[in-house]
Amino acid sequence: MSVKISISPDEVSQPTPPEETIKIEIVEKDRIDWKLNLRSSLNGDLMILDHKDIDIVVQPTTKKVVTFAKEAMSDAVYGAESRLLEYLRGQGVVNYDSIRGGNIYGSLEGQIMDSKSYDSIKVTLLKISEWMETEQPYITGTTAYDDLQDDALIDPDNEYSTELGEVPHEDRKGSIHQNNLFAPYLYGRYTY
Repeated sequence: MSVKISISPDEVSQPTPPEETIKIEIVEKDRIDWKLNLRSSLNGDLMILDHKDIDIVVQPTTKKVVTFAKEAMSDAVYGAESRLLEYLRGQGVVNYDSIRGGNIYGSLEGQIMDSKSYDSIKVTLLKISEWMETEQPYITGTTAYDDLQDDALIDPDNEYSTELGEVPHEDRKGSIHQNNLFAPYLYGRYTY
């Protein structure tokens, strides 16, 4: 919970004696600010597509959180889906017995609890935002590792490169020639 505090300038400019205290006036309370990059679909579902492995959809009409594999289903995808729904379950947002596989391959879903005192969709979005912050080291680490692998293949260092440098292109390379009379692939069979 963030609290906005206002202190008048005359209280700051004058030193306060030890026996006096500064009066603090609480201007706003119970206001929570967070950032979450999301989109809305045509039917009103809220889609969070910023995670490296999964897409998260919050469905306000059915009060569900559904996670989908971004590309291919793997252990990393299932791990991220499971971590999110277990986090939401531990925070009291998703029902304990509602986490299950969805009707789409590789998806997991959980039912959002009803609340009389809070907007359950806003609390769900807040908790997903907090979970995304805990996932940032994982996301940056895996993308940095992928970038290192790409750099090692594209531009290897001296230890993993040859002394020949760039090999020039030639018109004819190899021992199997296609343009002579006795080409090995002529008529679909080998003629050794």
